[in-house]
Amino acid sequence: MRILHRFEITRRKLIVTLAAVLVSTGAMWTAAPAQAQDDPLPSWNDGTAKQAILDFVWGTTQQGSPYFVPPAERIAAFDQDGTLWVEHPMYSQVIYCLDRVPALVAAKPELREVEPFKTVLTGDREAIAKLPMADLEKLLAATLTGMTVDDFKAEVEKWLAATRDPRWKRPYTALSYQPMQEVLRFLRANGYKTFIVTGGGQDFVRVYSEATYGIPPEQVVGTAGGIRFGYDKNGRPTLTKEPKLLLNDNDAGKPQGIHLMIGRRPVIAFGNSIGDRQMLEYTTAGAGARLGMLVLHDDAEREYAYGPAQGLPETKVGTFTQELYNEATNNGWLVISMKKDWKRIFPKGTAD
Repeated sequence: MRILHRFEITRRKLIVTLAAVLVSTGAMWTAAPAQAQDDPLPSWNDGTAKQAILDFVWGTTQQGSPYFVPPAERIAAFDQDGTLWVEHPMYSQVIYCLDRVPALVAAKPELREVEPFKTVLTGDREAIAKLPMADLEKLLAATLTGMTVDDFKAEVEKWLAATRDPRWKRPYTALSYQPMQEVLRFLRANGYKTFIVTGGGQDFVRVYSEATYGIPPEQVVGTAGGIRFGYDKNGRPTLTKEPKLLLNDNDAGKPQGIHLMIGRRPVIAFGNSIGDRQMLEYTTAGAGARLGMLVLHDDAEREYAYGPAQGLPETKVGTFTQELYNEATNNGWLVISMKKDWKRIFPKGTAD
């Protein structure tokens, strides 16, 4: 295989992404497989990002390839919010918590005049958005704990079935990204095990991960709270959710969660924000071929546009800074442009 001649190749630069080397040199592993089967990524436009995924997967799964990855080591980690489905204007789990407040206050009327419940009950989203972090943490603790895990699962299922996104009037589970669904299926078809590694609540995402993404609950790593073992009135064992944080699966918590829950360093990692930086750093620091990719939301017409990387609007939800963009460039991570790289964003019949 020819190597890039534009700059001196260090071992780090060579292994950080096989795909970037293959695309840049023209030394493609895809020639035979690409011609022999239907396009596994039909919702992607032809370009560097799509070709990188195809080259990397085929280069790491073909016997005899110098970049071959044994099946047991084929681990792919995906952030969820903003990487696999819509996260704007607010994370779906936060919306769930806000929707839970009226029922919570009905059960505990003394909360009606207590912040942040008082503000949430007004329905004023601008005022809610200005609540300090301490109040948001109080809200999350009150609405996500104090019930058994079975009751919580039933409540989330009920909410998902009844709630519609305010812009597209569709269930949140119908707003996953079609191009990323194709990547998940393509990886699994080639022996990769796909994991969700999310800052969202682990129990929340596990409710729908298998039906929505084909990822079973045991392959979801997320922010996790304490669980208390006990017995109900009939003597049956129960697990009750407690307001105690065990793992904040964001930023450095993502590689920590990967180590604790998976036990293997991923070969591939997809993210979309500063909360995913350490996961991509950890993934691409491993030996052998590695692939790191970031989704850039730059399509205000078909989805949303926010950064502030590349001059896009500022946001507190799914922030993608210029510093992260520059780090991606320096580390060989590929940035996926929603606008340029995706033919469509949602499954047919959903939105675009």
